[in-house]
Amino acid sequence: MDLKPYLNRYVIIGMLSVAGILLIATLILIGWTSPRFSPEVGFAPADLTIIPAPTHTPNAIPTSTMDPNVTPTLEPNTIGVGAYVQISGTEGEGLKIHSAPSLNSDLVFFGGESEVFVVREGPQTADGYTWWKLVAPYDETRAGWAAADFLAVVPAPQ
Repeated sequence: MDLKPYLNRYVIIGMLSVAGILLIATLILIGWTSPRFSPEVGFAPADLTIIPAPTHTPNAIPTSTMDPNVTPTLEPNTIGVGAYVQISGTEGEGLKIHSAPSLNSDLVFFGGESEVFVVREGPQTADGYTWWKLVAPYDETRAGWAAADFLAVVPAPQ
């Protein structure tokens, strides 16, 4: 097949003209649709957070823990580690549960009248009260220190 009759100077000039028009149209469309730089924005520095490298953790001193398979034996109506207690005597106001055994420590939450907890630590004496660390049996995050004056021993659930 002979292409010489189709490749004359008019065809080549026409092809270059169409390519040039397409190139100019493309540049114009890109220019109109690209976002404009706004000089009033100025320089916005990036926030940099420096995270310190981990350090050596000293050896922890082992502490005794309760064996979950052993049920503690307590005298009836005596508060002790492992006993179930109920908030009572607050006349419906609830009981402030603190982060530490002290009236000056942070308030963690309010325990409702008749709410039941498990005693995990104690006793500790501070500010004229005997304090016990309580944990809700249904939510381990609901934990803190409460004064024994507003706690009553209840039987463990079966």
